[in-house]
Amino acid sequence: MATPRRPTTQARYAVALYRVSTAEQGHSGLGLEAQQASVRAFIEREGWTLVAEHQDIASGKDDRRPGFQAALTRCRQLGAVLVAARLDRITRRAHTLSGLLEEGISIRAADMPGADDLMMRVYAAMAQKERELISERTRVALAAARARGAVLGGDRGWRPPAPPCAAAAAYARREEATRTAYRLALEVEALRAEGVTTHLGLARALMERGVPTPRGGAVWTHTTVARVIERLGV
Repeated sequence: MATPRRPTTQARYAVALYRVSTAEQGHSGLGLEAQQASVRAFIEREGWTLVAEHQDIASGKDDRRPGFQAALTRCRQLGAVLVAARLDRITRRAHTLSGLLEEGISIRAADMPGADDLMMRVYAAMAQKERELISERTRVALAAARARGAVLGGDRGWRPPAPPCAAAAAYARREEATRTAYRLALEVEALRAEGVTTHLGLARALMERGVPTPRGGAVWTHTTVARVIERLGV
């Protein structure tokens, strides 16, 4: 029998979860400190009470992480909202996120302040699909390199004869911009559903909600909105 879903619109308590992937990041504290600042500011804006903070130094694919499990236990006890700086700091598995939402645990990400449970599901599914595509492209590229006789792995003393390729760097930037635009598309579609359709109106609403721009800024313009929409073709 399914567990009854707790109401989330009157949430008073919040549990913060921070995660970095490597021991180096964890020992430096830089990644964790940035997440902590973002989450605390978000919770303060929402007017919630921060009752617990947990952290992990582990991959987001591992749902057995002790900090993650402790945070879930606290959320279940208090009916609290689970808050992270980004959705992938909680989990990189779409089915895990869906299961938590079905259970009645409310989840929010500081970089998507206007996203509801449905938008969280959509973004998680898109993020997982993107990771699968990247993994497949990497596998194919490695197989092609092996077929050409390339020796892969380890530092074998080789150094590139020329500086890094500017074209490759530009491509990487475009890929990152596209992923950011898809995340922002969820916010834009939600506002459109509320009747906000002009670029200027969308820009004002995004600033009111505290949604960062593609470059992490706080000020939206109608031009910025237009570029995001153009990139997605919506």
